[in-house]
Amino acid sequence: MRRVLTRILVGFGVLVVALLGAGAWIWSAAPQSNAGELGFRNELWIPPLAEPSVDEPGRKVFDLDLQEGTAELLPGKPAETWGINGPHLGPTLRAERGDEVTVNVDNGLPEPTTLHWHGMHLPAKADGGPHQQVEPGASWSPSWKVDQPAASLWYHPHMMGETEDHVYRGLAGMFLIDDPRASALALPSEYGVDDVPLIIQDKRLNDDGSLDFSQSMVSPTGRLGDEILVNGTRDPYVEVDDRLVRLRLLNASTARAYNFGFSDGREFDLIGTDGGLLERPERLDRVQLSVGERAEIVVAVEPGEELLLRSFEPDLGANPFEDRFSGADDTFDVLAIRVANELDDSPALPSELVPREGPEHGATDGVRRFELGNRDINDQQMDMARIDEVVEMGDTEIWEVENTSGTPHSFHVHDVRFRIIDYAGSSPPPELTGLKDTVYVPPGEMVRFATTFEDYADPSTPYMFHCHILEHEDRGMMGQFVVVAPGQQPAHGEPGHDHTEDHR
Repeated sequence: MRRVLTRILVGFGVLVVALLGAGAWIWSAAPQSNAGELGFRNELWIPPLAEPSVDEPGRKVFDLDLQEGTAELLPGKPAETWGINGPHLGPTLRAERGDEVTVNVDNGLPEPTTLHWHGMHLPAKADGGPHQQVEPGASWSPSWKVDQPAASLWYHPHMMGETEDHVYRGLAGMFLIDDPRASALALPSEYGVDDVPLIIQDKRLNDDGSLDFSQSMVSPTGRLGDEILVNGTRDPYVEVDDRLVRLRLLNASTARAYNFGFSDGREFDLIGTDGGLLERPERLDRVQLSVGERAEIVVAVEPGEELLLRSFEPDLGANPFEDRFSGADDTFDVLAIRVANELDDSPALPSELVPREGPEHGATDGVRRFELGNRDINDQQMDMARIDEVVEMGDTEIWEVENTSGTPHSFHVHDVRFRIIDYAGSSPPPELTGLKDTVYVPPGEMVRFATTFEDYADPSTPYMFHCHILEHEDRGMMGQFVVVAPGQQPAHGEPGHDHTEDHR
C-alpha cells in the first residue's frame, strides 16, 4: 500500500512539474516581435480607387464582387484567400459629402456574408449588419446619401458568427469621404503618393504561405498573428518624395491592438480620427488603435532617410495574464518609408483644421449604461430576434460603457459618431478628443460619450452595438437598437420583441 501511495505521489509530482514547465514555456513563448528581422523587400501595394459609374438619377454606383482567389501573402507561395474585385482585400471607395451612392454587392463566395460600411451614417437597411445577409450567387444594392464630414472609413463583413473568419480571409477595404472644407486645406492629398492608405492586419501563416486559422487556447481575445501585413503586403516599403506624408492608419485586424510610432521616436501630427479631421493638429509620438479604429497622421521627412513605422507594446490595462496573451508585450516593425534624395516641397501644415461639430453633452435627453462582460453586454448575448434598446430620433444621449470583466474590449456603435466626455475617469487624451465610432475600453474602466441620433427612423430594422474584437462579437458580444420618430413605437412593442419576421 505504501509503495502504491509513493508511486501516486511521485506521479503527481511529475505531472505538476510537467504542467509548470508547460505553463512556463507558454508564458515565455507568448510575446511576439519581428523588430529588426525584416528587410523591407516588397513594395507596398496600394489598393486601387474604385471607379464608379453614374446612373440616370445621378447616383455614384460602385460594383463590388466578393470572390475566392489566390494571393501571395508570403512572396512566391500562393495561398487561398477571399477578396473584393480581386483575390485579396478590396478597392478603396471614395465619395463626396452630398453624393448619392449605390453599391452593388455580388456574392461569388461559397457561403453567405454581408458588407458593413463601418463609420458610415446611413439608413439601417443599408448598414450591412447581420440582417442584410447576401446568399451565394445573390446580390444586394443599398443606396444612401453621404452626409458626414471628410473621414477615413472602411468596409468589412458583419456575418453573424463568421465575421472573424471572413475578415481574416481578406474581405476588407477603405471608404474615404471628402468634403469641400477638408479639401480646401493644405494637407497631403494625392492618393497613394503623399496620402497613403494603410490597412494593417496580423496573420498566422503556414510554411506553404497558406492562412493558419488556429489560435491559442489561452488567448482572451482570439487569433493573434505573428506576421503583419500592410495592404496585404508582407515586409513592405513605400517610396515618397514629398516633405510631408499623410498616413491613413486602419487597424483591420481581428483581435490585435497596435501602438503606432516611429522607431527613432520622432513626433508626428495627428490630424484625424474615426469620425474625421480634428479642430487642430495634435503633436504626438504614439497613437494606439484597437480593432476597427482609424487615425490620420502627417509626418515630416528628410531627403534620403528611411523611416520605420513601428507598433510598440500597447497599453491594454489588463492583469499580467490577460495583457500577455492579448498582445500587450508585442512589438512589430510595420512599414519602411524610403525618402527620395530630392523632395517636392509641401505647404506647411495648417494650425487650424475644421470647426468642431457633432454631439455635445451640455443638454442631453437621457443616459444609457452598458456593461461589457467576458462575452456579453448587460449580461445578455446577441439574439437576432431581440431588440435591446430603442432610441428616439433627434435625441442626444450619454452612453456609459464599462468594462466589468478583466478582458480587453473595444466598443463600436453603428450609424452614429460620438464625442468622448471622459475616459477611465479623466478627460480624454488628445487622440480621443475628435469624433469617434469605436473606442477601446480597458478592463475595470468606464468610457462616457455623447451621441446624437439625427435621422433615419426605422422601427423595424436595427443597428448594432458590439465589441469590435471579432472573436468576442462572433461569440455573442453584440446588441441591437432601433431609432424611432418622436411618438413612434418600435415594431411589435418595446425592447425584447421578436422581429425576425420583419427581415424575411
